[in-house]
Parts: sequence; structure tokens; C-alpha cells
Amino acid sequence: MKKLIVSAAFILGSFSTFAQQSTPPKTEQTTQTVQETYTEIKVEEVPETVKKALVKAYPTAVLNKAYINEKKEYKLEITVGEKAGALYADATGNWIKK
Repeated sequence: MKKLIVSAAFILGSFSTFAQQSTPPKTEQTTQTVQETYTEIKVEEVPETVKKALVKAYPTAVLNKAYINEKKEYKLEITVGEKAGALYADATGNWIKK
């Protein structure tokens, strides 16, 4: 009888050691913002492919200002109705999300 109680205590004790909850290690995420330098250019200097992409995507948009960076990416400041914003495109007229 004594062996039965000791065996039961031993078995129950071993179950509780496996029931521990593990927590994943904490990881920190860092975000690095890279600020690109754009140089203002004349609206007439914007490639025709970029202008056509603008007209196709936003037929009523007015191109107010244009900028270019070292990667030949264009920043276009536009107005559509009463809303103003900026769009980014590469030299071939593909839109870039920034």
C-alpha cells in the first residue's frame, strides 16, 4: 500500500513538470526610415511615359510640381478637384508605393 501511494505521488509529480507553459522569447522590431532627396524639375521635363500614366490613372489631375531623385524616380505633386497629394513613379510610368 505504501508503494502504491509513493508511486501515485511520483506519477502525479511528473505530470506537473510537463505542464509548464513556455513563453516565446521577446523580439524587438526596429523600423528605419530612409529619407530620399528629390530635386525639383520643370513639369515639361517629366517623361512622356510618366505623364501618360498620370492621365490614364487620374484623367482630371493637374500636375503642379515634379521632382526627381538619384534613382530616376519621380515625385509628382498633383491636384484632383480640391484634393492635393503626391504620387511616385519610375521613368517608365510604373507607380511606386512610398
